Amino acid sequence: MRYVIIGNGAAGATAAQTIRQNDAAGEIVILTAEPYPMYSRPGLAYVLIKEVPPEQIMARTLDWYEEWGINLVLGEAVRLDVQRQVVWLRDGRSLTYDRLLIATGARATPPPYPGSELDGVVYLDTLDGTKELVQKTRRARRAVVIGGGITALELSEGLTHRGVETHYFLRRDRLWGRVFNDEEAALLEQKMKAHHVHIHYNTEAVEILGNRRGRVRGVLLENGSEFKCDLVGVAIGVKPLIDVVANSPIATDRAILVDEKMQTSVPNVYAAGDCAQVYDRWTEKHMLDILWPSAVAEGNAAGLNMVGKTYQYQKGSPFNACLLFGLHITTMGQINPRSEADDEPQILQHVSRGSSEVWYTHPRPYRSAWSAEKDNTIRLVLSGDYLVGALVIGEQSLTDSLRYLIEHEVNIADMFEELSAGGPRMRRCLMQFWQGLLPERATA
Repeated sequence: MRYVIIGNGAAGATAAQTIRQNDAAGEIVILTAEPYPMYSRPGLAYVLIKEVPPEQIMARTLDWYEEWGINLVLGEAVRLDVQRQVVWLRDGRSLTYDRLLIATGARATPPPYPGSELDGVVYLDTLDGTKELVQKTRRARRAVVIGGGITALELSEGLTHRGVETHYFLRRDRLWGRVFNDEEAALLEQKMKAHHVHIHYNTEAVEILGNRRGRVRGVLLENGSEFKCDLVGVAIGVKPLIDVVANSPIATDRAILVDEKMQTSVPNVYAAGDCAQVYDRWTEKHMLDILWPSAVAEGNAAGLNMVGKTYQYQKGSPFNACLLFGLHITTMGQINPRSEADDEPQILQHVSRGSSEVWYTHPRPYRSAWSAEKDNTIRLVLSGDYLVGALVIGEQSLTDSLRYLIEHEVNIADMFEELSAGGPRMRRCLMQFWQGLLPERATA
């Protein structure tokens, strides 16, 4: 049996390990377009802000592939022949498979206006790109960052930490507006300004301007004015890499559609990670998760089914934790702060790396509870007798209890009054619940 995996990220490497754990004799090949063992894409932000050197974000070593009997092949897959079960590489090589996993991930979306090809337009997307970005900060004086999600905020933090005068352009009037409410956004704004990031609300670029040498010299704004800069950091979203399935019968929407076994519409072909669109029980739709934990879980599920196990993958509540400008921020479940009257489309063309489309939906009907103390805030999203989402900023002692309530769909009718009250009553109720649950979990 030959297992071929296209992609060497969290989903692909996890699937390979799962396959080997269940099939000691099968041949496993991972095709990678990057000349590195698996590395942590979330770790790129920590390289940029000088927390860690690039070598410390390597999640696997070359020895690991050898120890697990996995053949790591450098080459970009560009085409499939699903009838003959063949993968074609850009250099003309081909590889047959018995089982195929597509785990190609996603890549940053370029800006939809002129100038994206100029020297000085940068992304926080790949290890090579991040190394190039670090090099450019050594001679850059002023940078503009465009985008509204986690990656744009990480770019802003990294650039200012590198000594570059950083200006963050937002199309709207609130930071991370699809996730934060006004109070949460104000807390992050305070931290960003303390780190000397200049925030420009309701500001939209329409073109990146270049000089005669093809380098960035500024951006043209919607109001007709020019803003001088020599770097433009772009983080307007990511797009699943699904070109390899073009002109094949594999069904796609915004990504590759898969069932609960991570199988595509074509036999023996599976997909997992950022390039897969998985059915979500919370929203009852096929949704995108650009999240490391989701990619790992999907890769494991795909690996089990590829070796002949029957494993029904149930998409968990999307979860992510990050550190932005000294603030610990954890998001889980449905946390969109928009009102029910807001008829803005809930399905995005692109979703940011480190986020989930589920965050941007809200249950109907729903209500929120709020607790705030200095830099520590908790927002709960309640629907009926259930907690469906939470956002925690600052102190994280209640994160585990909140995640448990959401993922296990615990009926909180008895706690509803305390949770809805917010403030200290909400915190005390959650802590008592978690402390009462600990003995039960210890004996489970």
